[in-house]
Amino acid sequence: MTTVIDLDDGRAPAGSWRGGPEGGSGRGGGEILCRDLVRIFATDGVEVQALQGLNLTVEPGEIVAVVGASGSGKSTLLTILSGLDTPTGGTATVAGTDLLAMGPKARVAYQRHTVGFVWQQTSRNLLPYLTARENVLMPLELAAPSRRERAARARRVDDLLDLLEVGHVAERRPAEMSGGQQQRVAIAVAMANSPRVLLADEPTGELDEATSAEVLEAMRGVNRETGVTTLVVTHDPTVSEHVARTVQIRDGRTSTETLRRTETDEHGQARHVSEEFAVLDRVGRLQLPEDFMASLGLRDRVRLALEPDHVGVWPDTPSRAAETGRDTGSAGSGGSGRSER
Repeated sequence: MTTVIDLDDGRAPAGSWRGGPEGGSGRGGGEILCRDLVRIFATDGVEVQALQGLNLTVEPGEIVAVVGASGSGKSTLLTILSGLDTPTGGTATVAGTDLLAMGPKARVAYQRHTVGFVWQQTSRNLLPYLTARENVLMPLELAAPSRRERAARARRVDDLLDLLEVGHVAERRPAEMSGGQQQRVAIAVAMANSPRVLLADEPTGELDEATSAEVLEAMRGVNRETGVTTLVVTHDPTVSEHVARTVQIRDGRTSTETLRRTETDEHGQARHVSEEFAVLDRVGRLQLPEDFMASLGLRDRVRLALEPDHVGVWPDTPSRAAETGRDTGSAGSGGSGRSER
């Protein structure tokens, strides 16, 4: 499904979307690479599959939003990528680190240097008795306590606070900042040790719409200026408007991807193009959108027909079976049809 929005002034807006099908399709090695990821939780003898063979690739420097309803598995995915949890099966690699093979020391080093994390709750991101500057300095002190590097660390703190436009609150404690300022300082904390990957769990969940937009633009600015690979997990569909690629998770698997780009037509008119794709895994499975299934009454099993340039999907009805067999001569869902040419 493709959506085109014309721009009245003929220009792309400031900070317009980067990427598109060529830059964001995830076909390379990937800074984040998940294959057939499974996570099973067992409570009182009852097993719940939070992830059911999820596949995801995020390229270096890409900024991606992962969206899904509550219980879809997106938060489970984030805790695995952050090193806070271990998958039950499959593979997960972040910046060349095999998350299934990490020991305790390697896990600490991974969380300290490879990934930065921003929580939804500001109270989990910032220590309430420290100023903004001291909060950002803390991970630097823990990672490199040498006194000789004190000046460099101080410059790093100031540069991050200025990049996120919160330098003016450097001496304030969290209670003296607005919610948006707290989250931008939290991003600075997550970026203190120059991680290769920035992870954010519902970073705008406690903010109003205007402040949410400011925080998301701040994350885009960090991504643009530093090149850090960024993954934002959210249930808020408006977050996806701020990134070039949105991945939707449903029932523990990636179901669709939406890619956005800005292009110019033959008249010099700039426009945003948004295309939604179904995700096809390595064995040929895909998830049809729920509204498609409801509209056509698709359930249990469907009929397939191979056309020269596409695959047709129809409800399992006798009339449709006769029509598809007569028109295409192709196999149904069981693959037992025969072509008459």
